[in-house]
Amino acid sequence: GTKVCNSIKDLKDNLIFLRSNVGKILQKYDLEFLAVSTHPFSDWGTQKHTQKKRYFNLADKFQIVGRRLVISGMHIHVGIPDNELKIDLMNQISYFLPHLLALSTSSPFWRGELTGLKSYRVSIFDELPRTGLPEQFDSYDEYKRHVKILLNSGILDDPSTIWWDLRPNVKFPTLEMRICDTCTSLNDAISIAALYLCIIHMACRLRRENKRWRIYSKMLINENRWRAQRYGIEKSLVDFGKSKLVSYNKLADELIDLVKKDAKILNCESEVKKIKNICKVGT
Repeated sequence: GTKVCNSIKDLKDNLIFLRSNVGKILQKYDLEFLAVSTHPFSDWGTQKHTQKKRYFNLADKFQIVGRRLVISGMHIHVGIPDNELKIDLMNQISYFLPHLLALSTSSPFWRGELTGLKSYRVSIFDELPRTGLPEQFDSYDEYKRHVKILLNSGILDDPSTIWWDLRPNVKFPTLEMRICDTCTSLNDAISIAALYLCIIHMACRLRRENKRWRIYSKMLINENRWRAQRYGIEKSLVDFGKSKLVSYNKLADELIDLVKKDAKILNCESEVKKIKNICKVGT
């Protein structure tokens, strides 16, 4: 992962450095790296997991479901020290998770087969418990009470094994967005990170104005999550307010306009606008 970054430019510089160095290391072995969320043709059954206690435990606890996890995702952390604010934002921002997934999809292949899904990684990961959209909570205390039940019962080794698409990170004071595939293009990754940051900033701005983004049910958001997983940016998502399907291209325009003020404040207008390029050339 990257270091803690103070701006989108800082993030981009750090990612360029990391990808460049990984490439140089691999060249010594006549190898190239591929930034995708599933390998196009490798067979999970022949893979060996990292020789660490955590991965031995995962393989033992989840058996074939755990052994099939030959996948990778893109996790984006935004620092939010206030725990109550984290929960409030998690409730609101869940609406945008399918929009972010659609922009990142990079896993249509599995074991050499074209799956028909733009993000087959999501299907693989959803086989685990405690995945998918986060629950909605009225407070941080309510969230902690739920976690405590699972810890005390021995279900959880620690809260980091709650693998929701969006979660309060237990190690860092961040709201961690985990739904995205690994972006093939570095510029796409930067644009998605900028958009996520701006969405959080927008929700905080509304909060200061005694407003908020409407909270929708998991039932509705899951429909858009499935459409993003299946079609990526190629088709449409449901506009819940209008009760109709809207093309992703139009939704991208609406997203850019929605966070326009925030992108200007955060000095990442050009990066946010580049989500239109993703819509044009594909993920």
